[in-house]
Amino acid sequence: MQSSFPQASPTEAHEPSLHERQRRELLQALAPAGQRPVAELAEMSDAERCKWLFWNLHENLDEIRLMEPTLQARVTSMQFTVVDGSPLSANATLEKRLDLACKWTLELSYPGYPEEITHSVGDGWINLVVAEQAPAYLTVAHGQKAYLDADHSTYPNQLYLEGWVTNGVWQEMRQHLSNSNPTCRTDVVLLDNVLFPVKNGFDFVNGPPGAIGVVNMEFRAFSHPTERRMSRRGEPRRRG
Repeated sequence: MQSSFPQASPTEAHEPSLHERQRRELLQALAPAGQRPVAELAEMSDAERCKWLFWNLHENLDEIRLMEPTLQARVTSMQFTVVDGSPLSANATLEKRLDLACKWTLELSYPGYPEEITHSVGDGWINLVVAEQAPAYLTVAHGQKAYLDADHSTYPNQLYLEGWVTNGVWQEMRQHLSNSNPTCRTDVVLLDNVLFPVKNGFDFVNGPPGAIGVVNMEFRAFSHPTERRMSRRGEPRRRG
């Protein structure tokens, strides 16, 4: 898939930064799972698949992009918080935060298979600030929406997304997120061409060591008409 986003710049030959050293140490710990062949994904635990994904996005980006990986977070609950801005700021405004509990899955396209293969990669959270631009305390670069990270030391692992969305996106999606109908759901989707490793040479994304930079995200609302069809079947036919 051809990416429309900036490509990595050549890595300069100099002493690695503290961030880069921490990244390398983390990836070394993830390598036993990351270097396993893709054919073994079905046999792995959620935590191992999560480690496999992070290691390959950092160390094997071109090859894994051929499988067009798509991460989907199915929202299971929502918390929306509004607080006053800092009283020390002259331009204090309301701060709005959206916290979504979710279940993460990974879709991969395999040669010879007509449909994507879906793998679970664990539960987690999506923590978003609702604002017209990224707040200063959020570790993202200009034009970046979020970063993806995981607590690789726990099982089941916690995969989480930290970022921001505009108020327009929140207004469009709030009714779907708060829908109490169990046949409706909302997913947050990250396509392969919006994911970039936070490492030397990828200066357009930022985040903690080992994180994956996210430059865009999609909200998808789904509804299932089963209940409506069942209720209609019980209604008498109308004659014209």
